[in-house]
Amino acid sequence: MRRFHRAHQRLNGYGVSVTAQLKLIAFDADDLAVISAHVQDARVQTADIVWRQGEKRLVVGMSRLDWEQTLAGETAPRRLIAALRFDRVLACKARNIDVQAPEAALELVGIEFHPGDAPSGSALLMFSQGGALRLDVECLECELTDLGTDDLGAGDIGEGAEPPGQGA
Repeated sequence: MRRFHRAHQRLNGYGVSVTAQLKLIAFDADDLAVISAHVQDARVQTADIVWRQGEKRLVVGMSRLDWEQTLAGETAPRRLIAALRFDRVLACKARNIDVQAPEAALELVGIEFHPGDAPSGSALLMFSQGGALRLDVECLECELTDLGTDDLGAGDIGEGAEPPGQGA
């Protein structure tokens, strides 16, 4: 597993806070299991699933829980905006995901890799409510990259939160 942490410094009214941003790369099923743990319970909108067939690439934008921060004992859960990318994708098939509803909210449950004729196989992204994406890949090549904190609270839309500009 190749794991890179990049410290991001941000000034606030009380000094400098440092936020570690995660970048994980998976080339086998064990590596993918680590990425799967980090994206468990991530929120995804259908519009943020981008299949670029000509590039053999699938990109999924998400708001994921910062599990490292939670395990470190922080009491208030924090969400991070992240991108999950699969390269060398030969085919992408969806089940129980309405691609015609771009605002539909999905919750990522986990990711599995099922090997085929080495080094090919299928990556399975499983969502709550029975949704799934199956990616047939030449070989497993996946990357999870944090892009920053979800400061706008976009991860809370749909849970009783009011969209910006809708309050009194």
